Amino acid sequence: MTIRRIIVIPDPRLKQPSAPVEAVTDEIRQLADDMLETMYDAPGIGLAAVQIGVMKRILVLDVSREGEDKRPMVFINPQIVWSSEETSTYEEGCLSIPEYYEEVERPARVRVRYVDLDGKAQEIEADGLLATCLQHEIDHLDGILFLDHLSKLKRDRVMKKFSKVARREAAG
Repeated sequence: MTIRRIIVIPDPRLKQPSAPVEAVTDEIRQLADDMLETMYDAPGIGLAAVQIGVMKRILVLDVSREGEDKRPMVFINPQIVWSSEETSTYEEGCLSIPEYYEEVERPARVRVRYVDLDGKAQEIEADGLLATCLQHEIDHLDGILFLDHLSKLKRDRVMKKFSKVARREAAG
């Protein structure tokens, strides 16, 4: 397993949709292992392949609490097939937007269809933190950041700050 570098805004890849995974191969399974290792190291509870610069529709997550056994999950080509009208609000953060957190309202429950590491079609219904995390990571696969769910003023302020940091690092 390899810990990969996580890309951060304003990297333009984060705004591009990811391509479907054609087949679950050993290479895809290795990518999933690397993504889990990277996510745990960060530390985070979810990671989409685009966040390590791989433009494939794969995400990993683990919403187990501190002190509990790890429960890593891998979703290949995930898609939300149903979402509740009822909403919930969670404070979200993102490994590609370090140290920035904001309340985001999303559907409280979702049903997600995906392929597992054995190449088998699966479906999961989720609520609570798992539902929020799945929606956040699937957004990444569609080129959407959690910032896109905020007001234009908040989004512009955060993008300006991170663009300044990126320019300083490029010059530096």
